[in-house]
Amino acid sequence: MAVWRVLTDPRLLPTLTPLLSRIDATEDDDGIRWRWHLVQLAVLGIGIKPVFTERMTFTEGKRIEFTHAPPPGVSEWAGAEGHYALADAEPEADGTPATHLEIMLTLDVDLPLSRLAAPVVTRTMRTTMDMTGDRFSANLLRHLHATER
Repeated sequence: MAVWRVLTDPRLLPTLTPLLSRIDATEDDDGIRWRWHLVQLAVLGIGIKPVFTERMTFTEGKRIEFTHAPPPGVSEWAGAEGHYALADAEPEADGTPATHLEIMLTLDVDLPLSRLAAPVVTRTMRTTMDMTGDRFSANLLRHLHATER
């Protein structure tokens, strides 16, 4: 399944995902970890460049789960929780196989800002994440030579 191959490729994924500069993939006794490196973001005049480690769980062809899991002794001020869920969809009219992709992502960032700034930061981050998701979707479809239904 082409979508699966893209979502499990830590070298390819950053080329399709806005704000993501690279992913370092490692495997240890605790499983597979991906260290996500985002580009620098400006939030209320403060430049941040989040880097966070996720434990990745792959259920072949069906589901990818990720949970924030920094290495022992490492403190990270950003992290993500979520999943990609894939399912077969009704084939295209010409018989081409189709895949339904569901993405759920929660990003947590501990910023050195007053709690009073929380509403503005939340709104800004939500808008940024929505735009990033839209651009990722468009990039993924273009990469797969597919169309959205």
